[in-house]
Amino acid sequence: MGIVVVGAVMVDIKGYPMCQYIPSGRNVGRVVQVHGGVARNVVEDIANVELKPTFVSVVDKSGISEDVVAKLERHKVDTRFVKRTENGLGTWLAVFDNYGDVVASVSQRPDLSEIGTMFEEHGDEIVKNADSIVVEVDMESSILKKIFNLAEKYNKKVFAVVSNMTIAMERRDLLKKTDCVVCNIQEAGLLFTEDYSGKTPEEMAEIIQKKAELAGISNMIVTMGSQGAVWAQPGGKCGVCPAQNVVVVDTTGCGDAFFAGVAIGLTYGKTLADSCAIGTRLASSVIATKENVSPRFLPSEFDLDVDIKSTSDAKNK
Repeated sequence: MGIVVVGAVMVDIKGYPMCQYIPSGRNVGRVVQVHGGVARNVVEDIANVELKPTFVSVVDKSGISEDVVAKLERHKVDTRFVKRTENGLGTWLAVFDNYGDVVASVSQRPDLSEIGTMFEEHGDEIVKNADSIVVEVDMESSILKKIFNLAEKYNKKVFAVVSNMTIAMERRDLLKKTDCVVCNIQEAGLLFTEDYSGKTPEEMAEIIQKKAELAGISNMIVTMGSQGAVWAQPGGKCGVCPAQNVVVVDTTGCGDAFFAGVAIGLTYGKTLADSCAIGTRLASSVIATKENVSPRFLPSEFDLDVDIKSTSDAKNK
């Protein structure tokens, strides 16, 4: 099944100003609608490295959902465990400034309860055959506990992706069971109840190493925008991964692409530092476009020793 990704599908409605953005006024611009959601973005990013992932999610019965599933299947995502329910599709409304940064957003989460049902019925099959598991750690705790219990049963790595740190903070017991937690510097500040504004990457690397170890988190990566990212693991090991210089067009999805690169690297034998570099490259490819996901790559471009044909054959069995 390759990497199994579990989480929500959203529709992103994005507004871009044509003139200087006025926060308190009306802005003339253009509004676009694209497929989104952290987990959906991550699974497509993984698929765009030709790694044939499996998606466990829900959508609704609308034409938009049909388009979402059809696109994922074109990118060779296994969608057997994507179910259609009445309230299965979420919405994210965002406004961007003239620099491509989000200045305001509102989201409506979908009902993910059917994911719990799928893991009750097919959980052993899904987890046993997975290369690793990616979960949105701010999903319902009952669903997460099922997934983590199965991952422990079959000795599978679990990677936690954060879409709402305020909710994820309530899952600190599960964060300790993940193989790597990835978040941005603001989210890290929430998690550890500290203000990290003004910290250099070198300072952040040492801080995160100590904080993660005290919190019982085995591996952690914190992104710092144009300053790159920092990584930390037990035993006092930490480091900095510099950002790549690109022209910023739209930052939507760059964090998801970064996470996908980290999960890919750690799943297929790379070090935390090397995985951070893969994530940086994928994120840079997203920032330079108006797409939510990365363009297509081959595993060999990241020095990944993965048999694409075997992954595809395993999916079709």
